[in-house]
Amino acid sequence: MHLKNYNTQEIALTKYLFFTGKGGVGKTSVACATAVKLADSGKKVMLISTDPASNLQDVFETALTNKGVEIKEVPNLTVANFDPLEAAAEYRESVIGPYRGKLPEAVIRNMEEQLSGSCTVEIAAFNEFSNIITDEKAAEQYDHILFDTAPTGHTLRMLQLPSAWSGFISESTHGASCLGQLSGLESKKEIYQNAVNNLSDKQKTTLILVTRPEPSPLNEAERASIELQQIGVNNQILIINGLLDEHDDDISEAFYIKQQDALKSMPISLRSLKTFKIPLRPYSITGIDNVRAFLSVEHVKTNRQTLEVDEISSFVKVIEDLDKRNKKVIFAMGKGGVGKTTIASAIALGLAKRGKKVHLTTTDPAAHLRHVIDENNGITISSIDEKKELERYKEYVLSKARGSMSKEDIAYIEEDLRSPCTQEIAVFRAFAEIVDKSEQEVVVIDTAPTGHTLLLLDSTQSYHKEIQRSQGDIPETVKKLLPRLRNEAETEVVIVTLAEATPVYEAVRLQDDLKRAGIHSKWWLINASLYAANTTNEILKAKASNEIEWINKVNQISKGSFAVIEWMPEEVKGKMLDKLID
Repeated sequence: MHLKNYNTQEIALTKYLFFTGKGGVGKTSVACATAVKLADSGKKVMLISTDPASNLQDVFETALTNKGVEIKEVPNLTVANFDPLEAAAEYRESVIGPYRGKLPEAVIRNMEEQLSGSCTVEIAAFNEFSNIITDEKAAEQYDHILFDTAPTGHTLRMLQLPSAWSGFISESTHGASCLGQLSGLESKKEIYQNAVNNLSDKQKTTLILVTRPEPSPLNEAERASIELQQIGVNNQILIINGLLDEHDDDISEAFYIKQQDALKSMPISLRSLKTFKIPLRPYSITGIDNVRAFLSVEHVKTNRQTLEVDEISSFVKVIEDLDKRNKKVIFAMGKGGVGKTTIASAIALGLAKRGKKVHLTTTDPAAHLRHVIDENNGITISSIDEKKELERYKEYVLSKARGSMSKEDIAYIEEDLRSPCTQEIAVFRAFAEIVDKSEQEVVVIDTAPTGHTLLLLDSTQSYHKEIQRSQGDIPETVKKLLPRLRNEAETEVVIVTLAEATPVYEAVRLQDDLKRAGIHSKWWLINASLYAANTTNEILKAKASNEIEWINKVNQISKGSFAVIEWMPEEVKGKMLDKLID
């Protein structure tokens, strides 16, 4: 697949540029490099991040505010860093504050958790977008305004529903949801509508989808592209970041082939988009020199860091520890694309080889999983079909609502049921049924619900006890499972990440979420490490040296309880799984 390099001079870029993509694909790097390139060409540019894990301060080596700071090394550039987590906390308190002391504590806790999810953070971020994208002064002052993170289709659809603005729907809710994010924002309704109009105006706005040449980020880019097209955001371009152009040893050749295979099987709907590439850069995008070099051919030398680790544990040690401590429920947890399914399969196989009876369950289709691992040696396999479980849960909730609610309210609940939290709840209910049936064996699962989902289920449980009503009832299997998950003697979460900034920051957020829900996690696994793979290719070797910073960080966070798995050229299945655990 022959692609042209991404060059801002050759593309007609609109005033508003939204960058979106799966965590860890280099969205911030591309947004920063674009901003600097445009500013260097004489354009007045503002770059805004609403990413909770934003590292813009590191990139520009400057303390940033939400008002915007001029970057002295780039005279035409102003950078602002909004913290949507802070904004979401303020918003949450503005909604709940008036009820403190007036409603029972269980009800307050339930309201707090309802407004603690990713959807509320998205609304808080959208609030910031809206103020700027509808600000006529900003439009006059800047030639380009860049947003590092685009709103999702789910958020935009919710903003367009009348019931979204009416607060908690009093007649009936589905017990555990993201309902109510927009209650109290009636005064913003017109601003939000104008913002949505500007977003879908192709003369004003371009959506830049950033991906990597790997199956998981490409599929995520396709999903975002389709969702946003459905809402009228049609002016889209695709950037494939991190393509290796040259290979000169076995590892770099395998790396190159793997990337090319991913591009050959790229989702069809992405092929119609204008597509550009950015070659693999071996360095971290921090400091103006590196930002400027990102979209040019020159290479910037990397500062080689020192590994501050006495000993790196092997994956085998993790499995031995899980076996010795006799864990009964084991989650492999991490953001999509870090290799959770492979890790969960390897843990299941490792425990089965040590004489345990193991049940492995996943949201990966069972047929696909059986290519990875054989159903023998004391292992049984089941898969949870996320789409099917979501439909089952939607039907269960809507059948209750149809008797007593208006069409508008039902439309809102239908949209709310498409939120990430609701999907997790649907899958978790199915998972609870499997665990309930598998009490005599170890259950290993590669789809862990977040702490927020568990707290939603838990707070809803006490909420319904408090006000004695039947809607949104929680199945007995879930009620039984919640205490088990908090029992450190039984349950373990293994956090899977990559040795890169975004996956590590996202894993930290997952761990914080789990702590909030009272769930124990000891081991961290750094997967697909080039540092551990011993390549001699110049680019990959330099990339491997940049992993050291993140290996040191994981060592710190996990207090030394981590293992590193090397990048493997072959798909990890069958005998390759044995290699991983022997």
